[in-house]
Amino acid sequence: MKAWYRGLLLAGLAGWLSACGGNEEDKPPPDQRLGGVAQPDVVEEAPEPAPRVEPFDEAVTIEVSARLRNDRRLLVEGATNLPETTRLQVLVEREVSGVRWQQRTRVEGGGFSAGPFGPGSGLPDGGYRITVNMPAASIQPPEVRARLGQDGEHLQGPLVGQSRHGLGRVVSTTQRFLVGSQPRHTTDQVEVLELE
Repeated sequence: MKAWYRGLLLAGLAGWLSACGGNEEDKPPPDQRLGGVAQPDVVEEAPEPAPRVEPFDEAVTIEVSARLRNDRRLLVEGATNLPETTRLQVLVEREVSGVRWQQRTRVEGGGFSAGPFGPGSGLPDGGYRITVNMPAASIQPPEVRARLGQDGEHLQGPLVGQSRHGLGRVVSTTQRFLVGSQPRHTTDQVEVLELE
């Protein structure tokens, strides 16, 4: 190939590459490119400090009430001073057979409700235990954990105890109820529930 032709070819190729490639200084750094398209600069803002949350500093209270519906199934309601959105678990157990029904709920407006509990045919007469548990703080919503402490260390009062699984402090209360119109003789503190 003749030298003048080769020079002309190389000059044309160099001109074409410079027109397509642009100037290296105009290209954004590789971390600002996505799929070959330049991305806008991102301005990072300092995170806002989390608002100060007052720890829970009172003895935990839970008041439980129950009522038997016309279909002989049990509704459980209660009032508590635990923080809003605290997760609770309500358990109803028949004393004679040990059959259990349970439901998760949460604190709303200073109270909670769960149910109805029992089989479709209704609860037979007899004794029942209603237990309300607050599971470990580690599974509570972040705003509840902020008040109760990561391990429930701000919980206090007679309803508070240690978790069996080493997950910090938990809350539990149990109340006994008799269902039926013929209450049996008992020396326990018990509330008798009759159909409404």
